[in-house]
Amino acid sequence: MDISVVVPLFNEAESLPELEAWIERVMNENSLSYEILFINDGSTDNSWAVIEELAAKNPCVHGVCFARNYGKSPALNTGFQRAKGDVVITMDADLQDSPDEIPELYRMIHEEGYDLVSGWKKKRYDPLSKTIPTKLFNATARKVSGIKNLHDFNCGLKAYRNEVVKHIEVYGDMHRYIPYLAKNAGYTRIGEKVVHHQARKYGKTKFGLDRFVNGYLDLGTLWFQSKFGIKPMHLFGLLGSLMFAIGFLAVLVILVLKIVALCSDSYAFYVTNSIYFYLSLAAMIIGTQFFLTGFIGELITRNSAERNSYQIRTEF
Repeated sequence: MDISVVVPLFNEAESLPELEAWIERVMNENSLSYEILFINDGSTDNSWAVIEELAAKNPCVHGVCFARNYGKSPALNTGFQRAKGDVVITMDADLQDSPDEIPELYRMIHEEGYDLVSGWKKKRYDPLSKTIPTKLFNATARKVSGIKNLHDFNCGLKAYRNEVVKHIEVYGDMHRYIPYLAKNAGYTRIGEKVVHHQARKYGKTKFGLDRFVNGYLDLGTLWFQSKFGIKPMHLFGLLGSLMFAIGFLAVLVILVLKIVALCSDSYAFYVTNSIYFYLSLAAMIIGTQFFLTGFIGELITRNSAERNSYQIRTEF
């Protein structure tokens, strides 16, 4: 099979027939074998009934229905597990992603050798309240991930080599960082294609401004996992040692001041009256906590079933 199209959706019943017909037309015009995987993320409208009707008419249509709303990342991960096509295409169900982009995305994966191609909605039809935070978010993601050539990490329209989606796990809200997940898994041939962005035709957006806050938190999680996921002691041990050293130096300052005061027959102050006493106490406690955090993290990592799980591309 040439292509699997994975479509996560929540309350998009109105757009589904038009989207399915559009995908079918594009695939037939380009003589591509395909399947469409509609992942119904706990919709409260009649989206699932529509999917059942489409599947009855078109054997290339398949559906998965969640018992409740879990989010876009679980929906994508479920679709990835079931995708059989050589190339996997993801797109949103709201008709803002054009299926006419599929043949070129397929060609870039199949002929140019990319592992992943991400769409870039260079011209958007979103309000400024959405586009400005998106630009700031993408600039931060480029800096942290090191993937300098991507302008739109969160574009729903992407193409993947099948093996890529089988070797990454998309969970929580990590769908925003699939290129980063792919890079961490060893798939570094990541490209970009300018794609057409259409105004929403039916319904309304399902995402609020809180996604930007959550996005930065998830980015921090991914950065930590990529840098210190299997060696947490390198971070926490270093921080703990530095804090403990600061506390120890503060203790030395207190001792020197106390000895000088005793030798000069001046007033011998109480140690507890010195700010250095509290500084040393806090620093040594915090340093010990950091060190123990790293130590416990190392114990957990060493006992993890995935501690020696590495993706092997080829073997002789």
